[in-house]
Amino acid sequence: MTILHVAQPVTAGVARIAADLIRRQRAEGLDVVLACPDAGTLPGEAAAAGARVLRWEASREPGRTLPGEVVRLRAAVRAAAPGLVHLHSSKAGLAGRLALRGRLPTVFEPHAWSFAAVGGATARAALAWERYAARWAHRVLCVSDGERAQGAAAGVRARFAVVPNGVDTDSYGDGDPRMPSRDEARRALGVPPDAALAVCLGRVCEQKGQDLLVRAWPAVVDRLGGSGGALGEPGTGARAGVRRPVLAIVGEGPWAGRVREAAGGRGDVLFPGAVDDPRPWYAAADAVVVPSRWEGMALVPLEAMAAGRPVVVADVAGAVEGLPPEWRDRAAVPPGEPGTLAAALADLLQDPDAAARFGDAGRRRMRERHGLAAMGRGVAAVYREALAEAGRG
Repeated sequence: MTILHVAQPVTAGVARIAADLIRRQRAEGLDVVLACPDAGTLPGEAAAAGARVLRWEASREPGRTLPGEVVRLRAAVRAAAPGLVHLHSSKAGLAGRLALRGRLPTVFEPHAWSFAAVGGATARAALAWERYAARWAHRVLCVSDGERAQGAAAGVRARFAVVPNGVDTDSYGDGDPRMPSRDEARRALGVPPDAALAVCLGRVCEQKGQDLLVRAWPAVVDRLGGSGGALGEPGTGARAGVRRPVLAIVGEGPWAGRVREAAGGRGDVLFPGAVDDPRPWYAAADAVVVPSRWEGMALVPLEAMAAGRPVVVADVAGAVEGLPPEWRDRAAVPPGEPGTLAAALADLLQDPDAAARFGDAGRRRMRERHGLAAMGRGVAAVYREALAEAGRG
């Protein structure tokens, strides 16, 4: 059977999940085709895994280009002749369900609901669409129980399935040569060895909430006894015996300028830009922060815990489900509250023993529940259900 994956966007978390699934499916001997824009990281990774890649030009946002995108996707479906179609994220889900209308076994994976990302009339229109288009998916695949519950509570009546996101836990372990030691990473990144380093990785945008973290940061510095001066500046830094707090916002995106402006030129907030490999930043970090306004199940906290790092996350869909149960009260904070975020982050940064225990528990949980093998098995089971629902099992 041929599986056709359709994806837009082609970078960041959605692309990583799609690429990991494609690699696993190709390793199992399946015929896999990817339709996506000729941009980002996903086409190259899919081709390297042995998948056929069909160019499907589509913008990231819905708009006047949609009719042409639907026509082009129908042509891609004819060229691929798939037995099942897997639509990744809201834009592919929009064009794909319009193109297919349930005529082929279809799995739609929102990767966070479109109506949670907007407000006003746009949100109402997105929700109305999701309620209507659910009939054209043989399974709606959610990456967390929270994402499924959010959709059901909003009135999306779908044939839901839940498969948590997974990460390559081995590639974030000490045995992977790409994973440097803490000291090696800090030397390479220019971070002082005695800094209390908080790291936030991801696309800098409204969803990921880096602006909230920058607003919270002065309170973190105050709690840890730091001064907020530039790194290496004489006469500044933390009081004697107190590790100097440093925040790194790692990534680029449409809100990058806004977040830099909100930081106000603080010398203890670093903006290294986007990176191809996040491992050195995970290795260097004392804690990883994910202050998102909405998610399905973010990959950054899963990767951080696979690397043995504690995390502080906004309690949005899927966030708590990835955490070790004994750390949920301490690590998950209400979204959109900089004060609570600051308190939780400072708590971890000033307690290295607790951070180490959290890191160990997180690493165990990732290996037990969030590996790529578990995700692959779960998706395969969803495919079987979709095929049976369509009468092709």
